[in-house]
Amino acid sequence: MSRVDHIAGHTWHGRKGAVENAFRYGIDYVLLDAETDPQSPRLFGRNRAGLASVWDSDHGGPPKHGRGAAWVREVLDAHGLDSPARIELLAQPRILGHVFNPVAFWICRDADGNVPVVIAEVTNTYGDRHSYLCHRDDLAPITAQDRLSARKILHVSPFQRVEGSYEFRFDLRADHIGIWIDFTGGNGGVTATLVGKRRPLSNRGLVRACLRRPFGSRRVLALIHWQALKLWWKGAQFRPRPEPPTQEVSR
Repeated sequence: MSRVDHIAGHTWHGRKGAVENAFRYGIDYVLLDAETDPQSPRLFGRNRAGLASVWDSDHGGPPKHGRGAAWVREVLDAHGLDSPARIELLAQPRILGHVFNPVAFWICRDADGNVPVVIAEVTNTYGDRHSYLCHRDDLAPITAQDRLSARKILHVSPFQRVEGSYEFRFDLRADHIGIWIDFTGGNGGVTATLVGKRRPLSNRGLVRACLRRPFGSRRVLALIHWQALKLWWKGAQFRPRPEPPTQEVSR
């Protein structure tokens, strides 16, 4: 039985272009094997209610209609990629039943524990979702030095263009998670990071996280709208939501 890890880390966002804006917030993610029943503290639920919980229906397919790791295996097969020996999910958990993940990550490991593929699952505040299949051209294990590119498909921020490209960088260690996403579009863009140490999830850690960062993803949504208000006040151009993409995954 595998354990659940807690990443009590921080995220930093920095806007590029004429209208500058940057912020840094603490944030909580969990990392778990997506296909086994984990060894977890009493306050954490896997497909069951808890102070914090992770549900298959929240990931791998449309929000609230996800199919978990089975969806990941179907996606890899459809793109001609090998089925992984282990699939891990890195995501913000539900807190008291509520969840919103701007981005979650499916980490696909081979039999040696290396990571040849990561799927970045991006969800916007309108409820649209698109996933980006990240891997090297030669499908060798992803290292912290690799920069993996993808054309942006999904409208995320009303103050950023859809046109442009992402550059992903992953540093996935046994004791540390580091992820950098750099979007460039037109004369602007944004850089976003997720960095934190990995520790076994505990009841004490969950309670501490809820006290330090109360309301979980409700807090995340409030902070997103607060930063949007600041950008509007600074004069950033508002772009209405376009039709979401019909395809679920791109590479």
